[in-house]
Amino acid sequence: MIMIGHIARHAIVVAIFAAIGLITSHDTASAWGNQGHRVVGSIADRLLKDTNAARNVGEILGTDLRTAGPWMDCLKAVRRDDNDTYSYVVDPEHLDYEVPCTKFKAPEQRAEMIAFVKRNWFTCRYLPDGVHQRACHETYHFDDVAIQRDRFDRTVEGTNPHDLVAAINAAIAVLQDKPAPPPFAIASKREALFMLAHFIGDLHQPMHVGSVYLDAAGNRVDPDATHPADPTTETAGANFIQDENVNLHREWDDIPTDLGDAATRDLIRDARSQPATPGSIEDWPASWATETLGVARQAFAGLSFAPSGPQRWTVSFDDHAAYLRTQDTIKRRQLARAGAHLAELLKAIWP
Repeated sequence: MIMIGHIARHAIVVAIFAAIGLITSHDTASAWGNQGHRVVGSIADRLLKDTNAARNVGEILGTDLRTAGPWMDCLKAVRRDDNDTYSYVVDPEHLDYEVPCTKFKAPEQRAEMIAFVKRNWFTCRYLPDGVHQRACHETYHFDDVAIQRDRFDRTVEGTNPHDLVAAINAAIAVLQDKPAPPPFAIASKREALFMLAHFIGDLHQPMHVGSVYLDAAGNRVDPDATHPADPTTETAGANFIQDENVNLHREWDDIPTDLGDAATRDLIRDARSQPATPGSIEDWPASWATETLGVARQAFAGLSFAPSGPQRWTVSFDDHAAYLRTQDTIKRRQLARAGAHLAELLKAIWP
């Protein structure tokens, strides 16, 4: 079992947050929501049309990337009880979570989800939070790098051996016929493709890579320099920051409503305009994380924070209307980048 300082710290703050009823297992890491993940997959499907990569995707998944995109979030419905029994449990209070998962409702498909979760539950387990048992696979969705950093670096606060960048690299390894490094337990190329279809989307949601660190008064601090990370002032990628009744992270998960859940002509155009990624394929996830970290700095620009209760912050905007316009622009750009990078990655694996 892997347990390092900032993961233990994150477990503590998740416990606090869950105890006051502000977060559910679905809220912890669902970048873009199911619509956004379907959009990213749809862009990649379009860019891969009639390629060797598209043929491999179809043969391995039996479906397209648009359908596959939300799969990793569907796993959050798999629960473990005290008898070490795993089952898929639909949340009756949030049936909307289940909408994209109905594509995988056949008994053998649910069994596949349960098997993945069981294999990826304890390998890097969070401490129990007092309400939910946190599974290792839930940590695969994010990093929490301080926005003061100018690049993704394994040595900084908010990274770990089972974070988002590591999960993407593990999936790439499996698709290249290499073993997945620990702690990842990936049983097939099919699982690896489900991971990439989702996690490349996550990697381009700024709140899934960059985070703001605060002191008790709500001032920004640098956890890698003058102010060590404090679990009592954690923001968890803006999940603990409230804009009225919605947390800031959740606002960034919502994509522009006019996009629907498939690629648009404008998104395809923007995706086609993305430059090729230089360097080795194994270095691409960290490079893209660095790019998203720069976007995260924009996402936190013009914001100030004030404590509003235990493990809670309220956000204020220098210019709320301008912020929303910038947010909309960033979301569209990042969705296009995600789709382009997913296609680029798969074409590199299957030229």
